[in-house]
Amino acid sequence: MILTDVLVRPLITEKVNSQMEKSNRYSFEVDRRANKLEIKKAVEEYYGVKVSGVNTIVVPGKSKSRFTKSGFIQGVKGAYKKAVVTLSEGDSIDLFSM
Repeated sequence: MILTDVLVRPLITEKVNSQMEKSNRYSFEVDRRANKLEIKKAVEEYYGVKVSGVNTIVVPGKSKSRFTKSGFIQGVKGAYKKAVVTLSEGDSIDLFSM
């Protein structure tokens, strides 16, 4: 798998921000077929840091519905794979300057 295909985008939420500050952990949405070794290699090459651990989670899809003027709309929000990457001491990623 190519490096740019593995990492889809960084995830930025309040929970992720607190993990970045406290325990040096960053979250990324990754390709569903990527494994932990490919994710580790992609983060190390793209951001130039040393990764000490990778945890992956497959977030299941959810059904969404809403009422509009034209009636009831129903759909599905797709599933995706999330990777929580722990960096070595002294390393950090500045996601906000890119």
